[in-house]
Amino acid sequence: MKEYQIIIVGGGPAGLTAGLYTSRAHLTSLILEAMVPSGQAYNSEKIENYPGFPDGISGPELIERFTAQASKFGVEILPFTKVDNVELVQQKKLLTSGDKQFSAPALIVASGAQWNKLGVPGEDEYAGKGVSYCATCDGSFFKDQKVAVIGGGDTAIEDALYLTRIADQVYVVHRRDQLRAQKVLQSKAFENPRIEFVWNTVLREIRGQETVRNLVLENVKTAEREELAVDGVFLAVGQRPNTDFVRGLVDLDEQGYIMTDENCGTSVAGILAAGDVRQKSLRQISTAVGDGALAASAAERYIEEHVQT
Repeated sequence: MKEYQIIIVGGGPAGLTAGLYTSRAHLTSLILEAMVPSGQAYNSEKIENYPGFPDGISGPELIERFTAQASKFGVEILPFTKVDNVELVQQKKLLTSGDKQFSAPALIVASGAQWNKLGVPGEDEYAGKGVSYCATCDGSFFKDQKVAVIGGGDTAIEDALYLTRIADQVYVVHRRDQLRAQKVLQSKAFENPRIEFVWNTVLREIRGQETVRNLVLENVKTAEREELAVDGVFLAVGQRPNTDFVRGLVDLDEQGYIMTDENCGTSVAGILAAGDVRQKSLRQISTAVGDGALAASAAERYIEEHVQT
């Protein structure tokens, strides 16, 4: 079993930032990543709202830069290592991944969240090419164009309202004949002339030529299908945080996000949470980076105050 001072679970922007900070502080640090360093940012063809890149930057290039900078200061990155379980053993946090075990007094959970998918034909094919899961991330690419939002909850209606500032026409496609969103959001959406509702309808297929061009929609009452011409589609059907391996160990909210204090501390001393896995109001690369720095600083203080060297 290998021992470190700090272990970070997740190799997205939050985890890589945390690793950069802890390794610069000369703490032996390990990043465990289920796949390869990436995070949701990796799937973005162009990122325009991360400071320092006025012309934008692709998700893969930004993550590669994050990884190179963190590695430069000595953080060890172990890809394809999915954490199955975390146990508390005296002052240590014992992590298990298959037949491997890792131990450290401080743990930063930066395992992120994943967008719920509909699983319809064309969804994966056109991801980043007209299919998006984040209006604030990708809305600017659809200036004066026609887009659709799939869903009827708070996120869907908030996305639709946001997109009306950019797009020419916003269709809200919902499988029921009434919304689940808060009444105040519903009122704003019903009053907005750029939003058109498509009721009792589900998305069956996404079609295009290099980029999204049409949606195949099906009425749930009549089973009739029709095509809707759009330039982009936003799937607002929720996120699922990657917190199964700490369920029952730290406090989670109803959706499974880790509850933290202002310094990213969880209900267990020495366990921090950063990035999209954390309960918060805005999930962006910039907030993930901030979380990573906060969590790293808090972890360093925890080691100084509680761990005998």
